[in-house]
Amino acid sequence: MSFTKKIKKDFRSPYGWIFILLAGIRLFFNTVIPLTDKTEARYGEVARLMAETGNWIVPQIDYGIPFWAKPPLSTWLSAGTIKLLGDTEFALRLPYWVMAILIALLLTPFGHQKKINGLIPGIVLFTLPEFFLHAGVVSTDMTLSFSVALTMIGFWKFFHSEKSKNTGLLFFMGIGIGLLAKGPIIGILSFPPLFLWCILQRISLKKIIQMPWVLGGLLCLLIALPWYYLMEVHSPGFIDYFIVGEHFLRFFDSSWSGDKYGFPKQQPLGIIWAFLLAGALPWSIALLGQLKNGLKNIWTDPGQLFLWLWILWTPFFFTFSKSLIHTYTLPVMIPIALLITYHWSTFKRKKAFLSIGVGLPILLLGAYFFKPAQTALKNSTDKYLVFHPKVKVEELYTLTYKSYSSQFYSRGKIKRISPDVLEKMLKDTSSFSIIMEKKSLKQIKPELLKKLKSLTVRRKNGLYLFD
Repeated sequence: MSFTKKIKKDFRSPYGWIFILLAGIRLFFNTVIPLTDKTEARYGEVARLMAETGNWIVPQIDYGIPFWAKPPLSTWLSAGTIKLLGDTEFALRLPYWVMAILIALLLTPFGHQKKINGLIPGIVLFTLPEFFLHAGVVSTDMTLSFSVALTMIGFWKFFHSEKSKNTGLLFFMGIGIGLLAKGPIIGILSFPPLFLWCILQRISLKKIIQMPWVLGGLLCLLIALPWYYLMEVHSPGFIDYFIVGEHFLRFFDSSWSGDKYGFPKQQPLGIIWAFLLAGALPWSIALLGQLKNGLKNIWTDPGQLFLWLWILWTPFFFTFSKSLIHTYTLPVMIPIALLITYHWSTFKRKKAFLSIGVGLPILLLGAYFFKPAQTALKNSTDKYLVFHPKVKVEELYTLTYKSYSSQFYSRGKIKRISPDVLEKMLKDTSSFSIIMEKKSLKQIKPELLKKLKSLTVRRKNGLYLFD
């Protein structure tokens, strides 16, 4: 039976309907949830600026200000969909949802090999909270996960496929895409577990040399090198900041003051393991039970060992970093789904775990329509301040601090001013609106503040009108 016929058969089964339900819920959220500050709105604004200015080489955080924190692959994808569909949340997030679907389909042959429905690995993926979240978040993490998957799967298939040369090129393609997705971290997350696997499996040096290193290396360079060269030419200093700062100091020096776009993140050592367990619920509990019962089998099974090394290396590496966030665990959600699929036929409580996994997105869907969720979303973005019926975007300002969401939703028209300029405007300007953080109100004289009419007051900031 051909691959296409197998996929059609998979989708006609109950598992097909479950997969469509999960993917549909995520797509609904992608459409209705506003861009939230800081991270997602920041990447959204970088993409919007790229689409507006037509500068596809140097990503920008604001007009004329380069964004050095990440390579451009994710920005290219979002900017491309903006060009096609407009600058909406749906357009920005669509590439990450599509990529999540592609990853799920990439894993279907593994399900077929285990003689189960090919969509089971994808269903497990979409029931992992970390993966479900990033199937609709504007960031670099889904593209990195996709590239790590290509790299690891390409390497595995090289040693277990008759068409080893083609799969070997898949390995190098994954590295090249990873360099454009998030940079050299692609090598840090994939090379060590592959090296360990080769050592433990006693893979001969002759076999490793047979990989298409020359052709693959050229393919990798062809994918990634042109942009790095052009970026450094058009924005000198990028290489030093991105390679040294973002890939060394960021992880080993939590007080690094060179971060231009974030803030020092103080985390307890080892917190990455808690992020991993939480982000992979409920299946992480199932895997812990499997690990306890079958530790000896892992060492004698090349496939299981490969997947466990893939899973464990990333959290082990970040164990020694105090500067990290939960999204760093996303690349290992793919091997977790594969390992669950590996043991699918022997899991005694798989229906219970599946029910819990599918139930969480359904509960989130229901919770979205209740007031607490709506309030939380409105407090996480300035969208509803920018779109207030009494606000004219051409006359909208922000005091001292300009959020990425206000910049995105105003299409770059919101203007940041100082307290001195605000006081002058209150004396000389006829009408305007301004977004101000509560802590900034103390910088304005009380008699001048009385001239401002409060339109919306939130937990951290508010919208005021002078008319």
